[in-house]
Amino acid sequence: MKKLILMTAAIAVMAGKSYAQQTRDAFSFGIKIGSNYSNVYDSQGEKFTADGKYGLAAGAFLSLPLGKFIGIQPEVIYSEKGFKGSGSFLGSNYSATRTTTFIDVPILLAIKPINFLTILAGPQYSFLIKQDNNFTSSLATIDQQKIFDNDNVRKNVLGLTGGVDINLSNFVIGARAGWDVQNNNGDGTSTTPRYKNAWYQATIGYRFL
Repeated sequence: MKKLILMTAAIAVMAGKSYAQQTRDAFSFGIKIGSNYSNVYDSQGEKFTADGKYGLAAGAFLSLPLGKFIGIQPEVIYSEKGFKGSGSFLGSNYSATRTTTFIDVPILLAIKPINFLTILAGPQYSFLIKQDNNFTSSLATIDQQKIFDNDNVRKNVLGLTGGVDINLSNFVIGARAGWDVQNNNGDGTSTTPRYKNAWYQATIGYRFL
């Protein structure tokens, strides 16, 4: 029994190495699904505190090799971000949960130093498609809610992201971290608190050759 287990493990490892070797310099595409853990930050010191929240992340990716050890990996991801926060609004304390749904398009440089492992980093374009708010305050009226929902927010955001993919046969386990380099505040007249998104992402995917 022990010999059978060892033989099975050895065959699996050899098959995995062979597969990983083939995919290092071969075109492929795949799909993936997982979760974001997101929060927001303000690089200009505005007094706005927030707690993180979880959201869905799902999409597709392409692997475009430029050789054995390097390539380009563009992705298109449906990505839920946001925060749970508190602050002061019109002289009254408030608590709020915001879920922002983006289509994220990272263009990643892929470095493949060894079998099984791909290191990724690059810019990301994000387009805001939906925003849901849960807002509570001692002064919460319909007008105040509308002000908080002010549409003058930036819908096209540039960011940076990076992480690793672990390739196990056709399956891909991915881990990413990312952050916006532009804030949400549009031309600066929005009454929504100014912030930038930051997130961690974990996914599992399936690669088609």
